[in-house]
Amino acid sequence: MRNIAKGPAPLSLLQHRRAAHAGYDNYADKQSLRDSLVAEQRGICCFCMSRIDADPAHLKVAHWHSQSRHPEEQLDYGNLLGACLGGAGAARSMQHCDTRQGDADLSRNPANRAHDVESWVRFEGDGTISSSDPVFDRELNEVLNLNIAWLKANRAAMLAAFKTMLDKRGHLGPEAWKQMLRDWNGESDAGPLRPFCQVVIYWLRKRLARE
Repeated sequence: MRNIAKGPAPLSLLQHRRAAHAGYDNYADKQSLRDSLVAEQRGICCFCMSRIDADPAHLKVAHWHSQSRHPEEQLDYGNLLGACLGGAGAARSMQHCDTRQGDADLSRNPANRAHDVESWVRFEGDGTISSSDPVFDRELNEVLNLNIAWLKANRAAMLAAFKTMLDKRGHLGPEAWKQMLRDWNGESDAGPLRPFCQVVIYWLRKRLARE
């Protein structure tokens, strides 16, 4: 999970909010919403960081606060996130992200700057994601199911591949480490981020802190 810098809401969403009896279900231009969410999240799921695109067959519009429990926020752009399908249709034990979350509340929104989720999550070498905040840690595991086996394996594989690349490059100076962090954090270009990129970013930040 990484922080999301929200951009402006789609014009069609702003216009729809002013209409009588406006709700999420009768919002017609959901494609513009999907396009905006995928663009600002740089092509990765708001929770697990797997690849997403704006095709409705491969993307869920997640409500951080659910529509059923917080109907007043159903058209609040800050409450809307782009999520992967999260094992929709599978057994609950195999579901993750928004599909697993359902109507449950989360204490931290990756799109809320004040929540700063990056400062509250850590990644282990085996791909485990955890938090020093016991409430958020429980949510990562029980509400979002982000330590499901295949997600852990993908995060661990990303870090292992990165370390293999480092072994081939040899000694690096401080500026090279900083540039590498900028590249992985998407500061060098505006294209999609690498899936599961945050596990490498977390490792690089720890490495730079030792310089």
